[in-house]
Order: sequence, then C-alpha cells, then structure tokens
Amino acid sequence: MAGRLLAGTPPDFRFCSAQTSPAQPSPARPSPLRPAGSAHAWARPEAPLRSGRSRRQRKGGGAATMNRLGRRANETLIEMALSADGEECNGPETISTAGSEIPSSSEGLNSTETTLLIPEHQVIDKRHQSKDSIFFRDGVRRIDFVLSYVDDLNKEWEKKLERRKEFESNLQKAGLELETEDKKESEDGKIFFVKIHAPWEVLITYAEVLNIKVPIRENDIPPMVENPLDCVLFPLRLPEKVMHPEPDYFTAPFSKDKQELYLINDESTFFSPSMRNRIVNYILTRCPYGTEEGKKKFGIKRLLNNGTYTAAYPLHDCQYWKKASDPNCDSERYTLYMEWARFLRFYKEQPLDLIRKYYGEKIGIYFAWLGFYTEMLFLAAVVGLICFLYGLFTMDENMSSKEICDPAIGGEIIMCPLCDRDCEYWRLNTTCESSQYSHLFDNVATLFFAIFMGIWVTLFLEFWKRRQARLKYEWDLVDFEEEQQQLQLRPEYEAKCTQKKKNPVTQEMEPYLPLTSQAVRFCISGATVLFWVSLIIASMIAVIVYRLAVYAAFASLMENTQTLQPISGLLTPQLATSVTASCLNFVIIMVLNFFYERIAIWITDMEIPRTHMEYENRLTMKMFLFQFVNYYSSCFYVAFFKGKFVGYPGAYTYMFNRWRNEECDPAGCLIELTTQLTIVMAGKQIWGNIQEAIVPWICNWWGRRKARNNPENLYSRWEQDHDLQTFGALGLFYEYLEMVIQFGFITLFVASFPLAPLLALMNNILEIRVDSWKLTTQFRRPVAAKAHSIGVWQEILNGMAILSVVTNAFIVAFTSDMIPRLVYYYAYSESEDSPMSGYINNSLSVFQISDFRPRNEPKENPENFVICRYRDYRYPPGHERKYLHTMQFWHILAAKLAFIIIMEHVVFIVKFFVAWMIPDVPADVKAKIKREKYLTQKILHEYELEKLKERLCQGDKRATEKEFIATEGRMELSRAI
Repeated sequence: MAGRLLAGTPPDFRFCSAQTSPAQPSPARPSPLRPAGSAHAWARPEAPLRSGRSRRQRKGGGAATMNRLGRRANETLIEMALSADGEECNGPETISTAGSEIPSSSEGLNSTETTLLIPEHQVIDKRHQSKDSIFFRDGVRRIDFVLSYVDDLNKEWEKKLERRKEFESNLQKAGLELETEDKKESEDGKIFFVKIHAPWEVLITYAEVLNIKVPIRENDIPPMVENPLDCVLFPLRLPEKVMHPEPDYFTAPFSKDKQELYLINDESTFFSPSMRNRIVNYILTRCPYGTEEGKKKFGIKRLLNNGTYTAAYPLHDCQYWKKASDPNCDSERYTLYMEWARFLRFYKEQPLDLIRKYYGEKIGIYFAWLGFYTEMLFLAAVVGLICFLYGLFTMDENMSSKEICDPAIGGEIIMCPLCDRDCEYWRLNTTCESSQYSHLFDNVATLFFAIFMGIWVTLFLEFWKRRQARLKYEWDLVDFEEEQQQLQLRPEYEAKCTQKKKNPVTQEMEPYLPLTSQAVRFCISGATVLFWVSLIIASMIAVIVYRLAVYAAFASLMENTQTLQPISGLLTPQLATSVTASCLNFVIIMVLNFFYERIAIWITDMEIPRTHMEYENRLTMKMFLFQFVNYYSSCFYVAFFKGKFVGYPGAYTYMFNRWRNEECDPAGCLIELTTQLTIVMAGKQIWGNIQEAIVPWICNWWGRRKARNNPENLYSRWEQDHDLQTFGALGLFYEYLEMVIQFGFITLFVASFPLAPLLALMNNILEIRVDSWKLTTQFRRPVAAKAHSIGVWQEILNGMAILSVVTNAFIVAFTSDMIPRLVYYYAYSESEDSPMSGYINNSLSVFQISDFRPRNEPKENPENFVICRYRDYRYPPGHERKYLHTMQFWHILAAKLAFIIIMEHVVFIVKFFVAWMIPDVPADVKAKIKREKYLTQKILHEYELEKLKERLCQGDKRATEKEFIATEGRMELSRAI
C-alpha cells in the first residue's frame, strides 16, 4: 500500500475513517508571480519562506503547504513574468504581502544599500565565522549560488547599479533570498558578494518544472549475482560508502500537489546541492533586469558579459585537502579529492555515483565514458604490444632487410638520386637500419591487428551502449528526452529574436528567426568554415613544399658533415625531412587551433541557435570538421599520396612545375607514417596535459598570492572559490573533442602503429586523474546539468569506426609492402627453399643514366655509373615497352583492390553481426525499468483512490461513486498490464 510505503499513513485504508476531519475550505491558489505596474515587476509568494523544517513539522500543513507557490497551469515564476512581454495581465489581481518574510518591492535596493540596512546584530565578525561556511549568517539557510561584482566608479557605474538593483529585486520577487557581503569584508576590499538561497517553495516549484525525479521507495529488486572475479579485483575497488553514497531508490517526477508520495525526511537536504544550484541557475538565466534600447534584457550571462557582475557560481562544499568543520556538510569535495583526484589512485575505479551527485549527470556521463574507453583500450593495447613484439622478435628473420643490408646485394645496388641536380647516386645498403625498423610495423601482424581493431571498435561502441543504458536507469534519466531540452529556448535566442509567431504545438507566441536571416547567417558561417578548411589544406601544401625543398639540403649536409657520419645509417635524409616536417606541422596545427576555436564560437553565436543542445551540436560539428582536417590531413598525405605519383627518372612528376614529388624509402612509406603519427599524437597529448593542468595551477597560484598573507579565517568560502578558474559551458566540449581526436588516431591509422593504443591507454590513465584533479581543486564548481548520453559525439564515433575500416584496408594495401610481398611469394618467387629471396631486386626497376633529362641529371657522377635503380615495376632499357608498367604491376594493383574489397566486407559483416548479437539494453535493466514504471503507476493510482475516498467521506458531491469505481478499475488494469 502507498501509505505503508511512503509518508507514514496507516497501512490499512478504510473507506470512511472516523478520524477524518471535516472538509476544510481549500485556500485560494494565488499566482506566484504577477506583473505589477510593468512587464518586469514580479509579485511574491504569499507564504513566508522556510528553511530546514522536517517533514513531520509540516505534516499538518495540508493543501495550503503544498500549494503555497501554486501556479497557473504550465507556468513558472519566471515564465509568467516573461509571458507578459509588455502586455497587460489577465486581470488586475494583486497579491497581498502582509505577513510575508520576503522583502516588498520597495525594498529592492542595490547590494550596497542592502548591506547598509542589515541590522547590527546580523553583521558577523569574519574572524569568528568559519571560512568553510556555506550558509547565510543565520547558519541555517544554505548558499546555493554566489554573484560577485566590483563597484567601480566609471562612466557606466550608474547603469550597472540600476541593472543590479532591478535584477536582484526581481530575484527576490521570484522567491529567492539574498544576502550581501560588503566589499570591506572581502580579501582585497574591492569585491561585493551576493549570496543566494532558494527556499523550499522555490525548489518544489522548479523541481516540477524541470521534471526532477525524486525517491518514492527503496529499490526492492535483488542485486546482481556477485562477479567471481571480485576477489581478484578487490584492490581496484573503492569503499562502498564512496562508490554508492546514497541508497538505491525507485523514483518519480516531482509534483507539488503530491508531496506525501515522496520520501521527504528533511526539506533542507531533500534536494541535493547540485539540484539546488541547477534550479537557481535556471532562474538566473531567465530573470529580467530591464529594457534597453526598446529590447527586453534578461539573464545572468548578459550581465556577466557587460560587466555588471564579474562572476556567478555555486560553492564547493569544503576545502579539497581537509573536511569541513561544519558537521552538516558532507565534505564530498574532500572525498572526491582523496579517493579520485589524486594520481596515486590511478589504479582505482571511479566513484561515478558520487561524481554525479556532486557535479551533475553531464559531467558524470563524461567520466563514465572516459573510464569505459580506457578500460577497453587495455585489450587493444595488449594485442598491439604483442604485434609489436612479434615484429621485434622476427626482425632478424626478415629477408627484405637482410638483402638490403647485405654488402653483396644492397651494397651493389646503385639507386637513382632522390632530388634533381644536387643529390648524388647512393647505395641501397645505406638504408639498412631504417629497413629493419620498418619491419617492426610492416609485417604480417599488421594485417591481423587492422582486422582486430575493426572488430574492437564495434565491441567498444556496443558495450558502451549497454553501460550507458545502465547509467540512464541508475541516474534517473530513462524518461529524460532531448525534447525537454529543445523546449527550453536559449536566453540569447529569446533576446535577439524580436519577431514572434504562434507555436503549433503549444499555441503560444514565441520568438523566431526569419528564414531569410537564417539563410544569410548560414551562408556566412559556411563560407567562414570553408575558408579555414582551405587554410589548413594550404598549410599542409606548404609543409609538403618544405619537405621537397629541404630534402636536398639535408642530403648535402649529411654527405659533407663528418660529425653526422656515425648516425648516417639511422638518420637518413628521408627520416630527417619527415621528423622536421612533422614537428613543423604540429606547430602549425596548434596555431590554427588557437585561432579557429574562437572563430567557431563566434560564427555559432552569429547563427543564434534556438536551444542549448542545438548550439552544442552546431559548434561540435564545426570544431570536429576543422580538427579532423587539421590533425589528420598530414597523416592522410603520407599514407595515401606520398610516393604514389612520383613518375620515373626519365619523367618525374612536379608540384607547381617546380618541386619534384617525394619518393618513399625503399623499405616503404609505412615507417614515415608511423613517425608522423607518433609526433602529432604524442605532441598533442603532452601539450593538452600541460594546458589542462599546469596553466590553471599557475593562474590560481598567481591569483591567490595576496590571500596567502592573510589569516585563513578571513578568507571565506565564496572568496576561495571566486579565485579559482571558471570551468565554462564548453569545458566538457573540449574534453570530448580531445578524446575523440585521439580515438581517430588509434583507429584510422592503427595499422601503421600498433603501439598507438598503448600510448592512448597511458595518456588516458593520466587524463582521468588530471581532469578530476583540475575539476576538484583548480576550478569553480560547475553548474549541474543533465545529460543521458554523450550526445552527438556518439554519432561521430560511429562514423569514425566505419571510416577506420576503409583507411586501414588502404594502408595495408597501398602504404605497406605486404601485398607486393605476397604477390611475389605466390607468383614470382624463383627459389623454393627461400621464397622471399630476390624480392628487393625484383621490386626495383632499372634506368639508364644516359636517358636523364638535363634538369634531372646529377651534377657529378664520379664513379661513372651507367644504370641506377628506382622503386617501381617498369620494363628496363632496351625493351620494346621500356619504362612502361610491367604485368607484375597490374597483378599487384589487382591484388590490392581485391584485398580492400575482401577485408572491408569481412570486417563489416563481423561488425554488423556483433552489433546485432549484443543488445543495447541489458535484460536486468529492462526488468528494473518495468518494475519502476509499474510501481510508480501503482502508487499514483492508490494515492488518487485514497484522495477520492476522503472526498466521498467528506461529502464532496463532485466525487461520485462511478468515479471511485473507475479509479479502482484503472488500478486493476494497471496491475494486469
């Protein structure tokens, strides 16, 4: 029975109880917010605001308590004020404020004046106030949000003062309670702090608006069967109190009119601090502060942008290195730091429930995804390491490198010059070391690893869907739909869109952006993105030109410098050019990123997206497109273009008819792709960690240098948090972007570098602790936000997973030497005892030096060579089809194309079969969701039935016996379903 389960009502309902009190007249439900005199004047809640009263204390309050902040259907405190929009209300009704504890409209003074009016007995000496206090001066009302400003006497001082006065007055009329700390109480004597508290009536009003789910009953489904590996994984576990800080409840959306349904033990702690700051932030972003230039102005973001306020943030609950002295504080920040944010805990699991409770679901889902991605990388890293070790242990058995290093074979093969005029003829055995190192990554294990990673990506994405489904249930996000977010317009959209039209769904007038304006903005945005992408391509071409221009310089330098002779075998001109070009490319990538991030935000703001979700999606696509081209273009060039369009010594191909196209090393281009990938990937990860950890730490150290000279008890909690860095609305966006770019490196080009997953694993182990450390110690507490998935990033990952199969197939076919070696092994080998002997000689064509054109021929030929060799399959001089491609070339090309088709189809079939076999939602989660829905319906129906019984017993003529029978029938039908 609902009474037995919930609010302490008797376990056995009787149709008419003798204790039932006579019917009381239902109090009128005044509108909580009425425009009074202007479009932005807000009326106040009728009832006095309370804080910290337990449910037992308010139990007898009845409907009057539940409806204190009653509202018209589908209207909130903010929305009713904004709906006026300069129009008259539906009637002259006003609300009496007699007996209310909320300041009247005449008391809407600015912060400075409010401080001066504080009674003397309320002014607390900060030396006797705990610096960790997160409460008002009365020690009861919790600080849910803090605003700060500097009262500078410049030319806009009066305008800012008027904005603050209007804004804070409207906040008070919305039901929020404010308390101001004068600048004389601040550490630097310049900053005012406005502390905001949301009383119970405000919280329950907006909990219903935001559809916040709250507990109705403890979960009665037995836990899952224990994992037999738990004893092995015990060292990785965290204490149960840290992993699960709250019991598991069945939940239901909050409704003010049904408060008896919920497990409300204490009003002051019923809503978690993250829920409270989310509610207050919702009000702050929609609270008006006046009209300027004929346009309605509202929202804390605009006030921050124009300097009216300098900061707006919720408070951390304590210092991160020690617990709060207040026993009423949970010190969750301290727990997170000790159990999660320290690097020495890198081997421990993450306390995801505590992260979600403290920071909200949006940040919680990011760390859940990052942790799961890191766990899955462990398998890929192990397999990649095994493939690398296979190449290492078989290096001495590689016939190709043996022939290249053999003085009788490689030492007798004279290669054609690698550049025009300035380069000399060279012997093949000078590339002995590089050919051996190339075998580390270009071997038969490369094919296996490419296929494995194609399947691994599918397993990662499918298992993440299951993990995400479990989190959606456990974090009460099952019924959280994106449509709820779409209904919440961005304040910037409402402010900039002056035209209105009727919404066909709600039949209400709402702002909109005309189609012509949208088209113009999209054209400007598209042109800007296209320009920057073209700029990236131009920079890549510049790096290619650098490669072509400096190769001759490196060749000449290494030939004529005696100090470089000992390492000339290892550091070839090709490798020196590749390394320096990769470093230059990385610097260009970082510079372009710096500027484009700001351009992307600017053009997205210019488009005026309608909702926050639409804004993030548009920005995500712009940034990812740019980053994709920026980071991967050089790798695509080395993998698929370098050495493919070279021509031959008699007819070389030139870029811009000036620079001769690059050739691959005789051992192949794969080692150069590995070098490019390693430098860009490792450099990005190192630079990213420096930006994420060291830069915020230096900024905070510099900002707090003066505070260290003051006694600790004068440095209050709101001042400590004020001196921290701002996480920002796009903080998680950059974290996701960094990881998705890394995901591209380990999937798109993994066939060239099996150690990429291992590097990514080591980076992510560090990344989790760096992100947690900076979030817990270096940044202000972010405003809690809901998210039931990783959003558009899921689709981006799916697209990259499909593209990775294609790119790896092409790398194995066209960049590595695997297919030519296999064709030679099965079709052209002349030795049964050693099938691969003679492969190097077979893969090099012959060119007669006398056929050189004047612009190509080297300046010197001291040894009077007659022929030279080059990497291709062409007929030799004297043949009737000299310098044309041989049949072996076409056999190899056909084998490459066949391999691509076969590999892609095999991997895609396995991928789709695996995706079909693995359900997106685990069976036990489905059962729990059904159980919760059934229980919620049952409790609601029983509640309605009991209310109807009371009405019948009290003689309510409107409650008919047929209505009672229909309600009971609906309960029976619900049970049957």
